[in-house]
Amino acid sequence: MDRHGHDRRRLFALGAAAAASAAPLLSACGAGFGGDTTGGGGSAADEVTGAFDWKRAEGKTVRALLNKHPYTDALIADLKAFTEKTGIKVEYDVFPEDNYFDKLTVDLSSGRASYDVFMLGAYMVWQYGPPGWLEDLGPWMRNSSATGAEWDQADFYPNLLQAGQWSLKAGAPLGQGGQYALPWGWETNVVAYNTEVFKKLGLKPAESFDELRELAGTITRRAPGAGFDGMYGVAVRGSRSWATIHPGFMTMYARNGLKDFTVEDGKVKPAMNSPRAIAFTGDWAEMVRKGGPPSWTSYTWYQCSGDLGAKKAGMLFDADTAAYFQAVKGASPASGKIAFHPGPKGPGGSLATNMWIWSLGMNARSRSKPAAWLFLQWATGKDHLLRGAVQDNHIDPVRRSVSEAAAYRDKMGAIPGFIETFEAVVDQTRIQFTPQEQFFDATTSWASALQEIYGGKNPSSVLNGLAGDLASKIG
Repeated sequence: MDRHGHDRRRLFALGAAAAASAAPLLSACGAGFGGDTTGGGGSAADEVTGAFDWKRAEGKTVRALLNKHPYTDALIADLKAFTEKTGIKVEYDVFPEDNYFDKLTVDLSSGRASYDVFMLGAYMVWQYGPPGWLEDLGPWMRNSSATGAEWDQADFYPNLLQAGQWSLKAGAPLGQGGQYALPWGWETNVVAYNTEVFKKLGLKPAESFDELRELAGTITRRAPGAGFDGMYGVAVRGSRSWATIHPGFMTMYARNGLKDFTVEDGKVKPAMNSPRAIAFTGDWAEMVRKGGPPSWTSYTWYQCSGDLGAKKAGMLFDADTAAYFQAVKGASPASGKIAFHPGPKGPGGSLATNMWIWSLGMNARSRSKPAAWLFLQWATGKDHLLRGAVQDNHIDPVRRSVSEAAAYRDKMGAIPGFIETFEAVVDQTRIQFTPQEQFFDATTSWASALQEIYGGKNPSSVLNGLAGDLASKIG
């Protein structure tokens, strides 16, 4: 479930301050982070030799920092299997997301190495990577003494694995450089809709953005008179937060071939004020005014998801998990009446989709790296992820083998359109943003600009102002 709908300006500020304060530590250490790395700047992975052995670190303890989440629940429920397999004990702390990333940022910047492994999003690699807080997992993955053949790297969806790979240079594409996070659980952004109101009003899911705008307005106008009191068209996020930009908005933006930034001569330049981007943003704001939530500027994923489940929203354009947990039997008044659709296509039939990944990373200062790597292998391995998907709610598999497993398909097949939608977008889903360290600050400013346009200000003047402001900060 996407529990990252909070304003992370504070996170950004914490990260920037922590990165600055970490600089003297790096200089003092001389060789950078990683207390047990080999000399000459090598990886601790190079010290692992011989045949692969799950019992290599028997008797060790791994400390994990975890965010409260259904995926975390599935992990904790299966930890006994890991300890039996390896002889490694796992100690963990779980924090709600309201303060999870504050806790992680402060801990990583302190250099204490309180935790060996932790959950993070791919966007956090852009913040935690450059200061040297994250272990490059590439050398561990390439060492057959450290990594068992059963881990099967080729089984991961490649776009998910690439989301954690970066050269640490602003504007450089993902999929190159170090592997700073492993995909563990994720979510794609699609449309979920109430089949009851669609049937009664004779509607069908939108195949284009123009159709979606028209459909949202139609539901708002007609649903209340058809017995759906208070129902509006489409639930999308609107709070002044980076999280407003990344789900439905960025997905539709990308499907129209639009960019947040361009990179010219190594400089990152704002592009959200291009003529086509201005027109799209104005149309999005108009859609929300005519068919969105009445209190849109305060809406996070919590309100969007809840409105779909409470039959207040005819559609949801957001994370598939936000709809799934309303759709399962008994979860909400709308359960049993929610179906999934890939959402509107862009020109040429594009289903480019933005995503969120709950990844797992290793502290570059960990003093239990061999044990920590065995834990990461197990947690992202086939056996645990299949169990979590089938017996718990670790849905949206990062591994192709799990998505194709009969038990998983039997379970998810009970939700109309879920598997078909997942398969339609999985290969076109990736991080649609340009990697750069000021991601959270820039996207929060973008959400503020979107609110101003929604409030009636001229899209061109607002977005030109935004681009000018960002150009002076990013480049």
